Parts: sequence; C-alpha cells; structure tokens
Amino acid sequence: MITKTKKTAPVIEDEVELEDELEDEEDDENETPKSSEEYVAFKLSHFYAILVVLAFAIGVVIGYVARRQDAVVVAQQPVAPVAGAPQPTPKPIVYKIETKGFPSFGPENAPIVIVEFSDYQCPYCYKWRQENYDNLLAAYPGKIRFVYRNFPLSFHQNAFPAAEAALCAGDQGAYWQFHKVLFENQAALNNQAGDVLDQPSYNKFATVLKLDVAVFEKCMTSRKYKQFVLDDMTYAASLPNDSNGDAAVGGTPTFFINGRRLGGAYPLGYFKQIIDAELANK
Repeated sequence: MITKTKKTAPVIEDEVELEDELEDEEDDENETPKSSEEYVAFKLSHFYAILVVLAFAIGVVIGYVARRQDAVVVAQQPVAPVAGAPQPTPKPIVYKIETKGFPSFGPENAPIVIVEFSDYQCPYCYKWRQENYDNLLAAYPGKIRFVYRNFPLSFHQNAFPAAEAALCAGDQGAYWQFHKVLFENQAALNNQAGDVLDQPSYNKFATVLKLDVAVFEKCMTSRKYKQFVLDDMTYAASLPNDSNGDAAVGGTPTFFINGRRLGGAYPLGYFKQIIDAELANK
C-alpha cells in the first residue's frame, strides 16, 4: 500500500529576506533627496558666517590703528603750561643808545644817562614833563645826564617843525630854553582844530627868548635841520624790539635809562626804581 505524503508549501526564508531587502531599497530610492536650493542656502549661511567673522576682525584692526594715530596726534601737540607754575621771564634788553652830538645837559660823566625820544605835540610827553621832569632832576642832583632825541609822530602836524625850531634856537645857544617854551605852549601846538603853526608863531617864541629872529627864521625856512630830525626817526626805528617783542620806540615818550627801556609816561617811582638799582651797581 502506497502511503501518500502530505505536501506542505516550503517556507523560503531567503525570498522573504530578499523581499524585505527589495522593499528597503525601494524605500531608500523613494526618499526625497535634498534639493539644490537647500544646498546653496546651506553654503551661503556658512559664507555669511565667515564674512561676519572677517568684518569683526577688520573692525578690530581699524580701531587699533585709529587709536594709534590718535595717540601720535596727542603726542605731537604742545604741552600746556601747568596752571600756577612759574613761567620764565625774558631777560630785558640793555640798549646802547647813541648820545654824542645830540642836545643834552648834565655832567658828561654822570652815572645815569637818560635818553628821551619825544614829540613836542604829544600830550603824554607834556604830561610827563609837567609831573616828573623837575622832580626827577631834583631827586638826583649832579647824577643825571639828560639827552633829547626827536620822534615826531606823523599825525601830529606841528611836531616836526617844532623839533626843527628848537634845533634852530640851539644855533644861538638857546635849545633848552626853546624846548621849555614849546612845552609851555603845547596847547597851541596840539590844538583841537588841527591848525598848523605858521612861521610868525615860532618867531614870536624866539622873540620872547631874545634871539636873532631873522637868523632863526632863515634857519627854519631853509629846513636846515630836516635831515637831522629824519635821522633821529630812522635811528629809533632801527633799534631791535625789546624782550617782549615790542618796538623799542613805538610811541612817545620813550625813555632809555642807562639803556634800560621804559616806554610811556610812567610815574616818578618807576624811574627811581631803575635809577636806584643802577646806582647800587656802580
């Protein structure tokens, strides 16, 4: 008797595994890959990040360079003096003023020589003479030699001819007398109307002093002393500036006391201070 064997479907594990593998591959193939736009965006984000880092680094470098430049500029600027700190005082200039051949009085060997550059029309010259001249000479009898030099200002219409008149009077030995008369009549010279004194006015002064008026007038009209006065002015302008940078003779009156400049109609005390110091050094 033939016995029939029951057939069973074979289980093929390999097919199942293959199917699984095929399904996995299909899944892999069915996965959506990253698009090109996403890829570019990814690259740009990295690029921008790098740019930010570079920009920051460049900013740091520029800031450093700028600070260095500022430091150099500050270092080049002059240092301001400390408030309250003593500042150096420029040493005064001692001038050597020519005196030979110019109107003067007093001992030739006097320890004090005062040279005045003046203007007969100048109100400050007149003021100084009225307040200090006689008192100064009285305070130092026999110790001062006084020298007068002309510096007529251009806007004083009577200053130049007055200087010539005094020198013409000097031809007759009356320089200082005429000098005094001119200052006594300063109001006439420095009149508010700006009038120019005529020759008869100067002749009148000469008459008061009992001068030979004809000789005096000829001296004036011939302009005998014009160049003499001009030379005085040129000489004054040629002197170097003082230690403060001011003109040695920038106005009238200007005094030189043993060469020490005193510019202006200063009170008597200023003259005494310089003169006493000079006498103490003799």
